[in-house]
Amino acid sequence: MNLPKEIAFFDFDGTVTSKDSMLELARFYKGATGFYTGMLILLPSLIALKTRLISGQQAKEKLLSYFFGGMHTKSFDALCSKFNEQKMPRLLRENALSKITEHKSKGHEVVLVSASAENWTMPFCKEKGMKCICSKLEVVNDCITGKLNGPNCNGPEKANRIRAAYDLSSYQHIYAYGDSSGDAEMLQLATDAHYRVF
Repeated sequence: MNLPKEIAFFDFDGTVTSKDSMLELARFYKGATGFYTGMLILLPSLIALKTRLISGQQAKEKLLSYFFGGMHTKSFDALCSKFNEQKMPRLLRENALSKITEHKSKGHEVVLVSASAENWTMPFCKEKGMKCICSKLEVVNDCITGKLNGPNCNGPEKANRIRAAYDLSSYQHIYAYGDSSGDAEMLQLATDAHYRVF
């Protein structure tokens, strides 16, 4: 007899973590002085984002380009691994980790769905035994360009990517956990949605 299938989708930044992991990676790489100098240079783009003159993806690509553009993929992946080992544990929310463990212990499939790039989310997912649906970075000549390869995995794109990867009609229960408007479409897919609570 087959047991009912159940699946849980987790947002990453602000849900599993206490801070934005992309910004923390940039801070980790450049140090406090380099990070804040960069953010000052990027301030016009951040203002343009707040006033909706540019999209979230455009602002994200400007930040990625400034901090990581031109970096060789091997060096970038090594940085992401080091970040996961040294910094990530301090960013993780204990209640989120407990909920992930709870779902895993019940035999549920657990999936991370995030706008953050898989370069620094995949190590976390592998450690926790989770699937990963995340943004992808464009690579040209083995170097990070700072652009995304495809749409930013946020908002409607989260739901699109989930539907493309899973036949949700085959699951009896669908859990989803998020903390922002960018998770709304993902939460709407759930039979059991959790907004800022576990």
